Amino acid sequence: MDKRNALRAGAVSAVATLMMLMSSPAFANIRDDGDDPGSGLSVVETVGLYVVIPVVAFLVIAGLVMLPSVSGRKKRS
Repeated sequence: MDKRNALRAGAVSAVATLMMLMSSPAFANIRDDGDDPGSGLSVVETVGLYVVIPVVAFLVIAGLVMLPSVSGRKKRS
């Protein structure tokens, strides 16, 4: 029974992949009315947006989570 389920899952995955590869493109080159994409981001802006800001947010959240344990209270054992 396990081989049958694995074969079925493989067949569904293969068919879905083939259908996705054979489908037509998403007409990204046709502009819509009122479409104004603006200028692109530079490398520095991209790195800042997708690397620096998430790392800083992670560090701030981690610091806020660790703050109660670092503040002068001692644990009773």
